Amino acid sequence: QVQLAESGGRLVPAGGSLRLACAASGRTFSMYAMAWFRQPPGKEREFVAGLLFWSGKVLSYADGVKGRFTISRDSAKNTLYLQMDDLKPEDTAVYYCATKPNAGSSFGSWGQGTQVTVAS
Repeated sequence: QVQLAESGGRLVPAGGSLRLACAASGRTFSMYAMAWFRQPPGKEREFVAGLLFWSGKVLSYADGVKGRFTISRDSAKNTLYLQMDDLKPEDTAVYYCATKPNAGSSFGSWGQGTQVTVAS
């Protein structure tokens, strides 16, 4: 089992930047891919960005964040990051990190989430 803990969420003005972190512990060797998801108020959870953890290869970004958000990781620290620039009010959401052990599985380990609020 992998335990995930997000941090870094807060209130920021529109146009601002924020970096989220997700610290992993436990069976970290099983982290094949990691991703960021978010759940805006009153909406379903949605994919934001994902990468292959040990190679660092970025897999994809959601269309709405391309060019503004950057996913990365520090494998030595077992930590995933999300750099968010040019934030917009529609980026307001609870942000979650998740991991899965192989390409064919679903994301089964999740953090508790961190709140990002972008003020207009």
